[in-house]
Amino acid sequence: MRFLIPILLGALAATGFAPLELVPLMIVAIAMWLRIVHDVPTLGRAMLTGWLFGVGHFTVNNNWIQHAFDYQDKMPPVLGYGAAVGLALYLAIYPMITAGLVWRLASPRSRGDTGTPPGVAFALVAGAAWIVGEWLRSTLFTGYAWDPLAVVWVPVQPVAWVTTLIGTYALSGLTVAAAALLLTVPRKPLALGLASVAVLLPVPLAALSYRTPAAPQPPGAPRLRVVQPNIDQQIHISRDDWRETSARLAALSGKPGRAPRLLMWPEGIVQPYLEDGYPYEWYLKFGSPQAARRQIAQLLGPNDQALVGGTALMFDAADEVSEAGNSVFVVRPDARLAGRYDKAHLVPGGEYLPMRALTEPLGLARLVAGDIDFGSGPGPRSIDVGVFGPIGFQVCYEIIFSGEVVDPAKRPRLIFNPSNDSWFGSWGTVQFVAQARMRAIEEGLPVVHSTPNGISVVVGADGAVIGTGPRFAAAAIDVPIPPAHAPTPFSRIGNWAALAVALLLLAAARVLRRR
Repeated sequence: MRFLIPILLGALAATGFAPLELVPLMIVAIAMWLRIVHDVPTLGRAMLTGWLFGVGHFTVNNNWIQHAFDYQDKMPPVLGYGAAVGLALYLAIYPMITAGLVWRLASPRSRGDTGTPPGVAFALVAGAAWIVGEWLRSTLFTGYAWDPLAVVWVPVQPVAWVTTLIGTYALSGLTVAAAALLLTVPRKPLALGLASVAVLLPVPLAALSYRTPAAPQPPGAPRLRVVQPNIDQQIHISRDDWRETSARLAALSGKPGRAPRLLMWPEGIVQPYLEDGYPYEWYLKFGSPQAARRQIAQLLGPNDQALVGGTALMFDAADEVSEAGNSVFVVRPDARLAGRYDKAHLVPGGEYLPMRALTEPLGLARLVAGDIDFGSGPGPRSIDVGVFGPIGFQVCYEIIFSGEVVDPAKRPRLIFNPSNDSWFGSWGTVQFVAQARMRAIEEGLPVVHSTPNGISVVVGADGAVIGTGPRFAAAAIDVPIPPAHAPTPFSRIGNWAALAVALLLLAAARVLRRR
């Protein structure tokens, strides 16, 4: 039971995320886990408790990873179950670090005191330590920022709005601190009340800065046309499949109108290469890039532009492919390209195979089909797109990295997040949408999440869903471009805000312990 209970509590804590959204159960599970960390006699036991909690938590929360292996022909789908557990065994290191910090800095057991129950200082240290662990998880070894605790508050907009001030990781820490404060209820109701006010103070402050929805746009205002063709992951790999896919895309793209339209297609949906200058043999399968661009351009009016997901190729001096780009192309009405964004935050094992010389002989392969590894782009970048102004780009899971989604040199009008959510299963898809909404709130920018078969969404700068394409359905979202808000405090400070909150929590805990 000593090993099983932390695992079960971690699994229960995962129920706070979509699609279950059992946030009260998550809060109670975290509080019970922290009580165990408080009471164990040694640092090693505390860290083991944290690791076991993480194994249960991430195994349940990342169960959708198995679904990605259903589309992999080089490895059996059953391997996906092992991949989900294996990833959890690694990710559990970060709650282990958190538990170790909490025990060393705040548990009386670390000083030989076995009689003092958890107090307010313990709760504050727990919040600070969680911020450290969650930030490390999002940063080390390319980072895996999926589902920070703060994402559970997206449906509760007054709480989620705190991220405009301090960001996602700091709100996660405050959530943990609030859970730990439950442990003090029977003994110190007054102290609990004062500490709760301090911990939750950002909520009313953020509420004061809440912006009411903008007035409706005039009839001639620029519009978005987000196309969801309901194409499965296993389609659009041959020339015949591309003909069917392009016909669906064209039918859903609509007709040009009086208002300028920004046409948006999902990640990797365009199979022909769109750039000129490749060696001739690369155009044999799907035809010339000029013909492919004209096929897109004929859907556009004179003031329209298209943002389409496709693949770029990079060549060495011998005209051999050195790497590929998971890219978004800007196609103009004259069938020319006006820019290209290459995904920067690539998925290890998904878009490239780490240590290929060692792992490939073992029978491992990357999840994305093909033998050419993708290369990283330069990072967040805004591209001027005609009358629509600067548009920011984040391909697929790049959008989950708090504080890393906006070009610091040119703030965009909105962020385009093309993705292929076929990989993510029923749990991962709704969790992805929640994280896209969190980025919109943090940065004060609309986000467009465009997928082949759902869920596609247009999210306003306040995090509200303005339009959606349901899962496994062909759909087109046609809405005016949502207005952006002024830069939020977090958009200016970034994750230094999380560090500041962690230090404030530690300082407050130290003052309380001295008193």
